Amino acid sequence: MKITSATISISNLRLRTFIGFNDEEREKQQDIVINAEIQHCLDPKVVEADHVDAALNYKTITKQIIKLVEDGRFLLLEKLTHEVLAICAEDASVMKATVRIDKPHALRFADSVSVTLSYDAAVDAAGEKEHEHTLRSISQAS
Repeated sequence: MKITSATISISNLRLRTFIGFNDEEREKQQDIVINAEIQHCLDPKVVEADHVDAALNYKTITKQIIKLVEDGRFLLLEKLTHEVLAICAEDASVMKATVRIDKPHALRFADSVSVTLSYDAAVDAAGEKEHEHTLRSISQAS
């Protein structure tokens, strides 16, 4: 059996950071919950020979996320989610990645508010021109 890809899931990584633009949010850290899925090309040596050096290191990725979140200050949940997604998609073997970040207690009657962003290497490889055209169309419509 030939295995060509794997998905790493990081579930419910609970951290605290400065997130928001209101005065209270800028002075006091808040809880966030991060969920990430990283689909990557799998070197056959990983599963056939138990070759550690050929594996995508989820511990290293998680440590980078923790450092970013704990050391950072963010006005928008979208910006934080984008930065975490960039870490998840950094390795050249990553084909797709999705990050969802929840901000519990953001709304009075809701469990949380979240933002989800995705990366697809195939779309990225197709070039930025189509994306730029779409963004331009959106801006002109507003």
